[in-house]
Amino acid sequence: MKNLMNQQVLRIEKSGIRKFGEWASQTEGCMYLTLGEPDFDTPEVIKEAAKKGLDLDMTHYPPGAGIASLREKISDFEEAHCGLKYSPQEIIVTDGATEAIASILVAVMNPGDEVIVPIPAFGLYRALIEMHGGKCVTIDTAETNFQMTKEQLEAALSPKTKCLVLNSPNNPTGAAFSDETLDMIYQVVKDKDLFILCDDVYNRILYTENYSSFSKYQDIREKIIIAQSFSKPYSMTGWRVGYIMADMPVAEEIFKVHQYTVSGISHFSQLACIEALDYDISEMTATYLKRMEYVYGRLVAMGMDVNRPQGAFYIFPSIKKYGMDSLTFCQRLVLEQKVALTPGSCFDADDYVRISYCYSDEDLKKALDALEQFINSL
Repeated sequence: MKNLMNQQVLRIEKSGIRKFGEWASQTEGCMYLTLGEPDFDTPEVIKEAAKKGLDLDMTHYPPGAGIASLREKISDFEEAHCGLKYSPQEIIVTDGATEAIASILVAVMNPGDEVIVPIPAFGLYRALIEMHGGKCVTIDTAETNFQMTKEQLEAALSPKTKCLVLNSPNNPTGAAFSDETLDMIYQVVKDKDLFILCDDVYNRILYTENYSSFSKYQDIREKIIIAQSFSKPYSMTGWRVGYIMADMPVAEEIFKVHQYTVSGISHFSQLACIEALDYDISEMTATYLKRMEYVYGRLVAMGMDVNRPQGAFYIFPSIKKYGMDSLTFCQRLVLEQKVALTPGSCFDADDYVRISYCYSDEDLKKALDALEQFINSL
């Protein structure tokens, strides 16, 4: 019966991250630096807000686009923290950023449309684009310090281009687009008929004061669609709440996809998110910064070629000089030292591996000691 199924779905590969994780789990005692998930528990004050909602029996169908109080809170928060002016009616509360990005791409793409994705990139984009009959056009930024050049962008554009995806800070590299890069992108696309999808889910976990999102170009707000999430900054990955911000005519069309896909997000979870937006995440961010500096310093000391991250909680060293592809490197590391990293091939970057530092200081030291032994043996 499989041959009767959607051919585009059949062509999609299972997540490489999941496949490698399942393989590594067969090695007893393996240490993992693979998860892109905060190791902190959800703050108590956020959990208490959800409990209060349950006690008030807020367990019925919620409004499809989100409860008014959360959409109003998001609107105020984004204006205060990012200078963005989106009315509550231009905000859709979603089932995490994954559903947000899926709903956006379904809403803007026609079969045969092209979507430009700078790589390295999270595999979600390619899978969703191809699953819905589009073509993923990549721009390789590995040789330009993970910055896009004007020549690359102009070469990638075509009459079929429908959308440009910008993930900054980036998963897996931790790199953020510079103001110069953003200005270049703006000049190239401002008069083009295309959308810019800003996947900004890591823009509250920053290690630089010189960060900007492409969403700042509000003179072309009709082209800009923003995906956000409560998962990473507030340690709420299992709550599955995110949101979309877009110009009203665009938001109305995206809402149709959202409405017929997930219907709505649980009321009590949204109450928790209202509380989250008032929560001070600086202590968690300071912990990530400390861990990042430690991991970065260790990798440099090992002689690995690596860029210092500017945000998120990943670092992406090159393994090119070791003469093996990323899957082989990661498999050997598991078998020889019982340490699991994520192969760069999962992000269209086979000369790299991703290291997550969402782990305790003790776990990071043990795993990096083992990685150092492995590197020294090559």
